[in-house]
Amino acid sequence: MSPAPINLAQKLSTFHEHYQPRTVGQFNGHDLMVVKAKGPFNWHRHDETDDFFLVLSGRLRILLRDGEVALGPGDLYVVPKGVEHCPVADEEAHILLIEPQGTPNTGDPATAAARVLI
Repeated sequence: MSPAPINLAQKLSTFHEHYQPRTVGQFNGHDLMVVKAKGPFNWHRHDETDDFFLVLSGRLRILLRDGEVALGPGDLYVVPKGVEHCPVADEEAHILLIEPQGTPNTGDPATAAARVLI
């Protein structure tokens, strides 16, 4: 049986919550996730892994303690591990995230969103 392609727009249409990533697939020990962003997230860092963002639609700003990165559709940015950052979307943005399986989205397992597979 051949696997079906993953349609990211269709997956994004199945939920409305912001900053609640949904896992749409896995590869090499990593989760492929989509998330809807709107407003500011919280300042956080990932001590064990880089943080990959690919903007599918909308605009996303990633605030850093020493500046800001502005992303639009098709732009990607990797926040290096250990760097504190805060994603902000002034209007709703749709993002593809790639992280090692089990990485807490807040950098802290106690405050992280539960992983949801769709």
